[in-house]
Amino acid sequence: MSTDFHKLLFEVSEALVTDELAALKFLSLDHVPMRKLEAIQEPKAFFEVLKEKDMIEAGNVAFLRELLYLIGRIDLLTAHLGSSREQMERELQVQGRAKVSAYRQLLYGIAEDLTPEDVKCVKFLLQKKLPKNKLQDNASMLQVFLEMERNGIIKEDDLTMLKDILKAFRADIKRKIDIYEEKKKEELHYPVSVSVHPGEQGAEGTPTHLPVETYKMKNIPHGYCVILNNYIFNNPRCNRKGTVKDGEAVKRVFKWLQFETVEHMDLEAKEIYEKVKEYSKRDHRNMDCFVCFIFSHGEKHKIKGIDDEFVNIKDLVSCFSGSNCPSLAGKPKVFFIQACQGSVGHPAVPVEADFSGYVETDATPLTSIPDLADILVGMSTVEDYLSFRSSETGSVYIQCLCDKMESLCPHRMDLLTILTMVNKEVGGKEFKVWNQMPGGKLEKQMPQIITTLRKQLIFEIPQEQSSKK
Repeated sequence: MSTDFHKLLFEVSEALVTDELAALKFLSLDHVPMRKLEAIQEPKAFFEVLKEKDMIEAGNVAFLRELLYLIGRIDLLTAHLGSSREQMERELQVQGRAKVSAYRQLLYGIAEDLTPEDVKCVKFLLQKKLPKNKLQDNASMLQVFLEMERNGIIKEDDLTMLKDILKAFRADIKRKIDIYEEKKKEELHYPVSVSVHPGEQGAEGTPTHLPVETYKMKNIPHGYCVILNNYIFNNPRCNRKGTVKDGEAVKRVFKWLQFETVEHMDLEAKEIYEKVKEYSKRDHRNMDCFVCFIFSHGEKHKIKGIDDEFVNIKDLVSCFSGSNCPSLAGKPKVFFIQACQGSVGHPAVPVEADFSGYVETDATPLTSIPDLADILVGMSTVEDYLSFRSSETGSVYIQCLCDKMESLCPHRMDLLTILTMVNKEVGGKEFKVWNQMPGGKLEKQMPQIITTLRKQLIFEIPQEQSSKK
């Protein structure tokens, strides 16, 4: 048992990166003295300290599971500790089960939510409160919080100064502190049986007033935006006029969104897979996200290469599983696919102007993407149907997506909301297909969103450009 336990700790330590170790140390401060944690430089030493403090031992890794859950390493929970996100959520809802205090979780969540520009603002406003050498550019927000705690600026029952700092430029985060303080007051009145006021609980006992978490978007660049664009096919009749316009639109938008954007043209099916696999093997530890656009012909669940061979969409997405791409584990992976998923035209069906219903799911089997966390696949059309493209202006879906992102990202709108608006706009259009019958035939196109994202994905724009949009 002891051998298995040490093997487990070794495997987990090998999968952790520097920022994650810093997060684990911060979350453990209620149980391990700061002086001990400061000396730790690598995960194995951290686990040794936890063993010394009897926080983990063979047969009892509850604290380790809680830590991995809090930093979003669900892949390690599943692969090495036989747990899942849902199981951890159930366990931690039990009064007294959590070992990491709500206060420490709050500070960690705030550090994750702040952008680099936000962190600069915090440091600027703390210049008269903390030594200059503690506010250098390379100091992380967690390090700043530690210094604030050392100097008594923040503590568990007094976050007034932090709220005052944040209210000027991040009122949403200031509201999180308000909620934390409200909850602490409730716990003083209901110390045993009630942790959240019953009137503020949902049907399943989950607080309805807690804000949705967002993915961290701190690094510049935020990540790679890879465009795989098939224009010229071996069979000239398959050439995709207008697709160059799509590539130009995506490059314009994602360079503006501070991604390292690169386009690869005219790939065979095998080359599409190899290119995606190549990016999955890169080191993404200093990046927040990965985005991939694929423009080509297609069939149900498949993308066509210029050689008329196919690659499965599922195989492409699987390259970015937690085990295949550990440096992106817990971070969002987004795929946008502009390709037909069949040969059937989507008929135009008249509906009431205020009709609001659900797309039938019979055409979306669960095998369409792997069961992986933190992945979103935006399809230009539901399966079995055509996807339309103008030879002059580009594809309807990609052009609409780029337009919406340019107009809505400056308002901090999350990607899922943006894509829902794209669905509405594209789904509301009618397209006349001239080669179907004399006089043309009206067809519709309905994009599709397939997602296992666990948080809101909000793309940050350059601070100096936000006022221009």
